[in-house]
Amino acid sequence: MTLQNQTLPDTTGFISPALADRERSAVVELPGGPARYWEHSAVDPDPGTTRTILVIHGFRGDHHGLLRLVDLMPGHRFITPDLPGFGASEAFQDREHSLENYARFVAEFMEALDLGPDTVLLGHSFGSLVCSRFVTLYPGRVTPLILINPIAAPALEGPKALLTKLAIAYYRAAAALPEKAGRALLANPAIVRVMSVTMARTKQKDLRRFIHAQHDAYFSDFASRESLLESFRASVSGTVTEVADRITLPTLLIAGSTDEVAPLPAQEKLQDVLPDSRLVVIDGVGHLIHYETPQAAAHSIELFLQEHPA
Repeated sequence: MTLQNQTLPDTTGFISPALADRERSAVVELPGGPARYWEHSAVDPDPGTTRTILVIHGFRGDHHGLLRLVDLMPGHRFITPDLPGFGASEAFQDREHSLENYARFVAEFMEALDLGPDTVLLGHSFGSLVCSRFVTLYPGRVTPLILINPIAAPALEGPKALLTKLAIAYYRAAAALPEKAGRALLANPAIVRVMSVTMARTKQKDLRRFIHAQHDAYFSDFASRESLLESFRASVSGTVTEVADRITLPTLLIAGSTDEVAPLPAQEKLQDVLPDSRLVVIDGVGHLIHYETPQAAAHSIELFLQEHPA
């Protein structure tokens, strides 16, 4: 699977060239189909503090999205798969792209790579739904849990309901159209840019250009229209809150004060439900913490890991 006639974004000034020296990529064969993943090794690893962090990206994203965060935490080993149906990973061969099956994928992926219970699990946005399902279905497999911009409120309720219904119609229409027309609709540059502009909060012009370039390059790299529709349905079908009372391991929530996709009041309610959690709110940022304020997120994560060592 390759990017389709797209210019890769210029990462100058936003991702260190040294990150490439820590990177390797491989494909792992799993029961649901092959998956590609990226590993970034730790710099000068310390047996007492270095952790393996498994990263689960958001909807229509891939491993590229969290690279700024990975770059800022060189003392840890990061492993980031492209979820089935996104990036360089094929769609599930014989499974629906549901939250439960994505959680099953995480379990199979960890088993294949022999990742033990000291593994830290980190999910962003849609990844927070996958991670929360995983830790409830497969308890004791990771510790602790980190959720960035977690989906805490139902997408089909409240002020977002109309926009969610329009989005569902958009993905359904794209899946029903002939292949070429459907893909063109999903990858329409104007629609992708509107999504990007809507989520970005930074006033820094070069950072905004970087964010838009990232979305232009990677937002439309999916396996099929059918798998994308199933994944979207999964993304709006549940919340972290509905399983929160079954999440017993220490959990760090990192929220943006102006996040419209995952509003702050819902994050505060989520924290109240989680038995062992901490909520960190970053001012002036929305749903793109991993792009706009990775420094603040990395600092919060480092402190949290110090409090919850392996």
